[in-house]
Amino acid sequence: MRAGAEEFTVLYREQVDGVWALLTRLLGPVADREDVLQQVFLQVHQALPRFRGDASVATFVRRIAVHVAVDHLRGRGRRMVATDPTAMDELIDPGATPAARAAARQGLTALFTMLAEVDADKRVAFVLTAIEGLSMRDAAALVGASPDAVKQRALAARRLIAARLAERSER
Repeated sequence: MRAGAEEFTVLYREQVDGVWALLTRLLGPVADREDVLQQVFLQVHQALPRFRGDASVATFVRRIAVHVAVDHLRGRGRRMVATDPTAMDELIDPGATPAARAAARQGLTALFTMLAEVDADKRVAFVLTAIEGLSMRDAAALVGASPDAVKQRALAARRLIAARLAERSER
């Protein structure tokens, strides 16, 4: 696919909100999502001439977004980075009561803290299957692994998160 500036602008407008939401779920509501988003679309622009149409454009863009997110997570390592409070609020129902919003903020902070302890490949497999609701096969296509590998990664992440939840409830 050969895309000029106008076609790329249309593609960007069609895909940016979905990529932003995906990055939020993969990386968490962190301040550097904007940088990662720019990297995703830079790579999309560079890869467009090689796009053969084997998958939809949305799948093509999501695959690039997942790979950029994995690289970013690997670079960040297993450390929690500060969440952006405004971005955290984007994940919470705006119609919720103040008490419900505070509880949701606390729960999301705990979830992203636990996810920070999971290595990048397992975290992404977990998010794609448990949060995004993708099948093992669809998640495998996005990450470039077998469905069995994605299943094992997601299960390992689930076990770690369950262990952390159990530790929290014991306190």
